[in-house]
Amino acid sequence: MTHKETQPLLNSYGWNDKLRRDFQPYAAQGLVPARVIVQQRNLYRLVTDAGETEGRISGLFRHEAAEGGYPVTGDWVAVEMKGDAAVIAHILPRATAFTRMAAGTAKDMQVVAANVDMALLSASLNADLNLRRLERYLATAYESGAQPVILLTKADACDDPEPLIESVQAIALGVPVLAVSVRTGQGLDELSALLAPGRTAVLLGSSGVGKSTLVNVLAGVEKMATKDIREHDAHGRHTTTHRELILLPSGALILDTPGMRELALWDSEAGVAAAFAETTAQVEEIARGCRFRDCAHDKEPGCAVQAALADGTLDAERWHGFQKLQRELAHGVRKDDPLAAAADRKRWAALNKAGRQRTRDKRQNDD
Repeated sequence: MTHKETQPLLNSYGWNDKLRRDFQPYAAQGLVPARVIVQQRNLYRLVTDAGETEGRISGLFRHEAAEGGYPVTGDWVAVEMKGDAAVIAHILPRATAFTRMAAGTAKDMQVVAANVDMALLSASLNADLNLRRLERYLATAYESGAQPVILLTKADACDDPEPLIESVQAIALGVPVLAVSVRTGQGLDELSALLAPGRTAVLLGSSGVGKSTLVNVLAGVEKMATKDIREHDAHGRHTTTHRELILLPSGALILDTPGMRELALWDSEAGVAAAFAETTAQVEEIARGCRFRDCAHDKEPGCAVQAALADGTLDAERWHGFQKLQRELAHGVRKDDPLAAAADRKRWAALNKAGRQRTRDKRQNDD
């Protein structure tokens, strides 16, 4: 059903009573509410109740903005109208924020999208399907506060999708997993049912999984440029070069993003814990059978976890994926926090010392 704009324009973009209360101090200053619908480098396009307008950041805002504090697509902002343009003076508190470590040499926090209700984590049902990458996206989605949903695209191009779907479901317990095809229409009704009017969803995934094509189908018109995936290696190229928030005919909002070659975690301990909740619970149960109470589950004798990995009771790839993300997070904390680095060195020194002592004890007992 087509969404009828019988309400103020901002209401169609998710404006609500809570945001109205948050905005009161800025309204008293004569500022106007707006939402960022396009972000491309330092250029912004905003929507206000009066319509769309170009935006820029005020000099004071630029000077005082903290890390990750610049406006991104999805942000609600307070602006000063100057003719046909708007000057962004403040960002309203974010309900959710999808963050990662910025790519390149500057390892700072990057906010990919703000104020999204649902994270549509997209992967293609082809040779590029990677469960470890999906675990990364799940952890970041949980950390953001948005509801994760996994979209397995190009279902029509896969001869036998069921085993792949089941493998994804096994790492995403409790998360909806939809196999979709824009060519056959498979899964599109189920996806549309999740996209409620006034709610914002963000499409996230690698290049070539068909995010922009999916947006075009949902919008009913070609909103985003698309490019076919390379058949010989199942890889695609970036077709979306900016982040854009699109109001769909249904009244839902969808935010398309450029494909991400890497998704380095940023301060995502809680997200990783949520993404691997069933694995950590299983390990905790198995670890009760370890010979040593302080077992690190590495090379200690009598380690029940290592035995479970060897006989297949514990999924080795899943466990190693969890350990990899844990090491990545620990490395980020150590690099930024000397006290955390010192504590980590002390912890590993104690574990190594305990391990050497157990080895000596074993040798004495054997003698």
